[in-house]
Amino acid sequence: MKNIVAELQWRGLVHDIMPGTEEQLLKEMTVTYIGFDPTSDSLHIGSLVPIILLVHLEKYGHKPIALVGGATGMIGDPSGKSDERNLLDEATLDKNVAGIKRVLSRFLDFNSTAVNAPILVNNYDWMKTFSFIDFVREVGKRITVNYMMAKESVKKRISGEGEGMSFTEFTYQLIQGYDFYHLHKHYNCLLQMGGSDQWGNITTGTELVRRMNHEGAKAYAMTCPLITKADGSKFGKSEGGNIWLDADKTSVYKFYQFWLNTTDVDAEKYIKIFTFLDKDAIDALIAEHHVAPHVRVLQRKLTEELTTFVHSKEDLEKAIKASNILFGNATAEDLKQLDETTFLEVFEGVPQAEIAKEDIENGIDIVTVLNEKSGFLKSNGEARRALAENSIAVNKEKVTEEFVLSTKDLINNQFVLLQRGKKNYFVLRIV
Repeated sequence: MKNIVAELQWRGLVHDIMPGTEEQLLKEMTVTYIGFDPTSDSLHIGSLVPIILLVHLEKYGHKPIALVGGATGMIGDPSGKSDERNLLDEATLDKNVAGIKRVLSRFLDFNSTAVNAPILVNNYDWMKTFSFIDFVREVGKRITVNYMMAKESVKKRISGEGEGMSFTEFTYQLIQGYDFYHLHKHYNCLLQMGGSDQWGNITTGTELVRRMNHEGAKAYAMTCPLITKADGSKFGKSEGGNIWLDADKTSVYKFYQFWLNTTDVDAEKYIKIFTFLDKDAIDALIAEHHVAPHVRVLQRKLTEELTTFVHSKEDLEKAIKASNILFGNATAEDLKQLDETTFLEVFEGVPQAEIAKEDIENGIDIVTVLNEKSGFLKSNGEARRALAENSIAVNKEKVTEEFVLSTKDLINNQFVLLQRGKKNYFVLRIV
């Protein structure tokens, strides 16, 4: 087997690793799992690293299991949290589980017939019939309270501010640990991976495997660092909130812009973490970037790779065209191809005015549009001067004083883009 640990290490994707893990991964195809808790009906870019880890595993000939936590999601993971999570009702959980399965299926082919084909499981399937008494007898007695209290996620909650930790959350590590035992027993799963805040929960699982399965049972653990930004702000959020992997929650254009606006320092780190480019290609890109950082070659390549991976090549091309409308030489045709959401996002913050549909249907001369109907320009005289200077464009096409605005000029049957010079925009919304 090729050395996946070495691959992940140079990419900065290894934080903690249990002794023997690398040797096991070199020896044979190893079944490995990562869990996803259904706190929402989609996943945001904070979940990209575990998804990418599963893809790396498959590429290196190992068998990945994606576990959706239908059972653990009913409790909430206390790791990295200062307060108790709100419990979700069953209907919301079912919706969330289905949503996460759908997202994961875009990156991993769970219908593949390959020997190392990915598997998708839900821990609710084996926890739903487990009675409380059976659980405390079969699982609870294997791990001491002292062992559980020593975990960092527990110590922080008990010694920190807030209301401490409920018994419900205290049991989370036992349930996650039991998942590892179950997958070890039924799928011969030998390795669990996750974020560095999961180390305590994962090692509880390795301990349960050793104590509940046959003597000498092997189980391993590996975690990746939590992704940070160079300026110390939280990764994965923009001013508008989380950046999601679903286009109906975060448009492709916003997703594209998020990565394009990555700082130089972060781009150098993220190109290794979030793409599958090999070391030679990445080293060459970094060297090129150091010579001419203003060209932003790292950010562009990172953005292209990720937009294609999460969405599609076609979506990437649309996002590039949308970006060029503000920052490049876009055409009227490019503008008309924008859907309503992307149009509004591209021109977010641009002044707007409403104009009655019947006015447009009757046709309005451009001077009236520029002044009286929109307030874009302050007077008819200023409008005429701007038109004479050939500095006015409607939907990216230059117009003269003879131009009459009509319904044929509408974008998505509701917008008109006015422009003076290169950077002065105004949006008309038809009502």
